[in-house]
Amino acid sequence: MRSPLISDAEADELEETFYAALRAGDLERLMACWADDEEVVCIHPGGVRLVGLRAVRDSFRELLAQGGVRMQVHEVQRVHAPGCCIHSVVERLEVMTGEGLRHGYLLATNVYAKTEAGWRLFTHHSSPADAEGMAELTEQSHTLH
Repeated sequence: MRSPLISDAEADELEETFYAALRAGDLERLMACWADDEEVVCIHPGGVRLVGLRAVRDSFRELLAQGGVRMQVHEVQRVHAPGCCIHSVVERLEVMTGEGLRHGYLLATNVYAKTEAGWRLFTHHSSPADAEGMAELTEQSHTLH
């Protein structure tokens, strides 16, 4: 039986809000998803570990300076425990280049915790996915068992 503290919809809704804000380039809405805690952690692909709300806000302000990010989330794997949800996702990123639209994949882990204010994001860690690993993941996700 699940703990009454866990509401999958609330954590899932927060994740949807986070990615919608990222796509829209809405820094305030994106930051409202984060916990009001100076121990929050964010690691962008190839980046350093950012600790604290100011560092996280500054990094997303820079990321969103040119507008929203063209990104879709796929392959969500969820782990739930009392008061905590961990989501492992595949982020499909689209970038317009001089040669046209290109896409790549990122692997991200989002850690949510139940706070007095509701579900909030405590950690976002995103890393580049290699092409071989993505091909295997895509194959596995389309295989029926």
